[in-house]
Amino acid sequence: METMKEDLYNCRKERELMVKEQIENRGNCNPRVLSAMRKVPRHLFVEDKFVQSAYDDNPLPIGENQTISQPYIVALMTDKLELTEKETVLEIGTGSGYQTAILAELSEHVYSIERFEKLHKKAKHILELLNYNNIILNTGDGTEGLQEFAPFDRIIVTAFAPEIPQTLIDQLKDNGKMVIPVGESFSQTLMLIIKNNGKIEQQSICGCVFVPLVGKYGWK
Repeated sequence: METMKEDLYNCRKERELMVKEQIENRGNCNPRVLSAMRKVPRHLFVEDKFVQSAYDDNPLPIGENQTISQPYIVALMTDKLELTEKETVLEIGTGSGYQTAILAELSEHVYSIERFEKLHKKAKHILELLNYNNIILNTGDGTEGLQEFAPFDRIIVTAFAPEIPQTLIDQLKDNGKMVIPVGESFSQTLMLIIKNNGKIEQQSICGCVFVPLVGKYGWK
């Protein structure tokens, strides 16, 4: 545990540089998101062989043909959720657990689903060592959501879908927001979904590149 505590202070300069050059300089200046990005030790969520690249401006492989997203994209997606510490968030695709930790810093409760048991166990181990107690991790088909805990104030999907799964729209609270990449392998758009009085508004955020969202209501 002492090593883990020390790790929270290691790479502090690297995190500060990451936030300043990769996020603030691109116009994302939500102070709460920036604070979370400065705090969470990204280097603990990457494979040992990539630790030296943990704060670089690009995604990194985490095993199972999955990736930890580029820091800027993590900040951008989080920013679009407009979290106020009161929300219950559903994350589709736990992956390394890094985005999960950022969400936990900014919301009341986080439910996260990962389809790969190996990634689930690794993320669970790190998040427990970091003493997050507002996260509930699950394994399964993320495209089906978590009906037993729905509805959610916010939903974030960290893999691209061919279309927005109706199951996730149904599990989003009224006045809720969802961020999800949609498209094809080489042409994806990050979308913001806003649910108002049962009606869905879609806003394009930017182009992006994610791994596919595999499942019953995603890619087969």
